[in-house]
Amino acid sequence: MARRSILLVEDNPDDVELILRGLRRKHIANEVVVVGDGAAALDYLFATGAYADRDASVLPDLVMLDLKLPKVDGLEVLRRIRANPRTELLPVVILTSSDERQDLITGYSLGCNSYVTKPVDFNEFVEAVQQLEVYWLLVNEPPPGRV
Repeated sequence: MARRSILLVEDNPDDVELILRGLRRKHIANEVVVVGDGAAALDYLFATGAYADRDASVLPDLVMLDLKLPKVDGLEVLRRIRANPRTELLPVVILTSSDERQDLITGYSLGCNSYVTKPVDFNEFVEAVQQLEVYWLLVNEPPPGRV
């Protein structure tokens, strides 16, 4: 099976470290690309800006997306992902500290595949990240045409 990849869109360095630690604990070697704002996420996905030299045909297998991001917020990133035929089926998990009902409703309305509120407890946070990785990268069947 081909190595699966994750685009992690997170502006909080502490959360990035916790997420990466949680992913490493299961000893599953997935490539994780980390970007710290919504504009960088869009540049990465569409091979523009700082990522213009990247092969645009190679997409991550999963996007883990925070909502409260600098430059372009997570909901707008999701909106643009779903608006593009190349990325419209890309699995997107919102992983956020926002427990606002409207964010949840809007996230699902825009087509997120899952909405997870980041647990405050370290061990619960790591466990949640591990479960997300196992499900989305090992159990879930990706959209047709994806490896």
